[in-house]
Amino acid sequence: MDGSIKVKEMPAASDGRMPRRSLRNIALLAMCQALTQSSNTLMFASSALAVLTIVSPDMRMWANLPITMQHLGVMLSVFPASLLMMRRGRKLGFRSGSVMGMIGSLLAAIGLGLGSFPVMCLGGLFLGYAIANMQLYRFAAVELAPGNFRAQAISYVTAGGVLAGIVGPTLARFTPDLWLPLFQASFVAVIVIHVLVFIVLGFIEFPQVRVEDSTGPQRPLFEIVTQPAYMVACAGAMIAFGVMSFVMAASPLAIVQCGLKATEAPVTIFVHVMGMFLPSFYTGQLIARFGIFNVMIAGIVLLVAGVVVALMGVSEWHFRGALSLNGVGWNFLFVGATTLLTTTYRPAERGKAQAFNDFMVFGVTTVASLMAGVVLELKGWAALNYVALALVLVALLVIGIFRLRNPSRA
Repeated sequence: MDGSIKVKEMPAASDGRMPRRSLRNIALLAMCQALTQSSNTLMFASSALAVLTIVSPDMRMWANLPITMQHLGVMLSVFPASLLMMRRGRKLGFRSGSVMGMIGSLLAAIGLGLGSFPVMCLGGLFLGYAIANMQLYRFAAVELAPGNFRAQAISYVTAGGVLAGIVGPTLARFTPDLWLPLFQASFVAVIVIHVLVFIVLGFIEFPQVRVEDSTGPQRPLFEIVTQPAYMVACAGAMIAFGVMSFVMAASPLAIVQCGLKATEAPVTIFVHVMGMFLPSFYTGQLIARFGIFNVMIAGIVLLVAGVVVALMGVSEWHFRGALSLNGVGWNFLFVGATTLLTTTYRPAERGKAQAFNDFMVFGVTTVASLMAGVVLELKGWAALNYVALALVLVALLVIGIFRLRNPSRA
């Protein structure tokens, strides 16, 4: 993988079957994805509402700060997490992420019990390390399957989020009032989830660390990230995650702000997460059949459709429709961008290439989640969606220019 591989050279999904051992490992990794994403979904659905129970009214616009700190934790963690795996292997790296997830959710629970907003934010920072590791699952999937199943492996692991779309919102709906203070039981549930992930990771047969994977030919990071294909892949992932986070982080607060019951928030998050991950069973095949860029553009169209639905009204069905379209659009754009990214680096370069991509992605996501509450509080739900629309159109412009300059790309 030196950046010269063309998308059209990637074999179609119908060429043979994935080996049984690869399927087993990918299934277990998808389970880890499902569990970790469940905890992330639970935090998204509950964290801001939990903050509202302990802060003064003039602090409401900062209710998403613990989630923002989580994104900041991801941004700060991707390089050390990726480099640790390059040297010590995926299993140790991923399990360390689970331990940090336990610590972060424990701090969130303690902070809520003490009524301490800063401690809750600190918990979010630790949780960021766990989520940074989860984001690397999709790259680990590539290493667990033959090269011609790259897109399918990524999409299958991403599809683990379907279970997260059921477990996360269900826990968000039924755990908040199990005991006082409200929402503390939700954070304790996150601890349990990370314990389960730690156990499941022990059964996955990750490839052994090879000397050539870290000592082989390497180009400078600047040379890698300034490849046109890398820049398009990174930009697509940044905008996909940024827009998704911007809208998703604001939606529980917007639902309450628009006069709907707070119990609607988990339902909306459920349809959103299902939209994010259910298509993953087919995204790999769609990429193989129609090409990466066509799938990415389809994702952009769906993100625009989500904004249109959000601007049409503020009933529960408008929220559900907008967030579900947002989720499917994210899936197409993000899985496509990730697949493209894996064609731009050599084995020995993968640690820094993947880390830089996720650093950029979660830099944008950190700002998006922080600004979501501020824009919602100051300008309202409609203005927030217009900002999301502008970002999506930037992605369309970037991909369009690349395709015009590289017509041979599929």
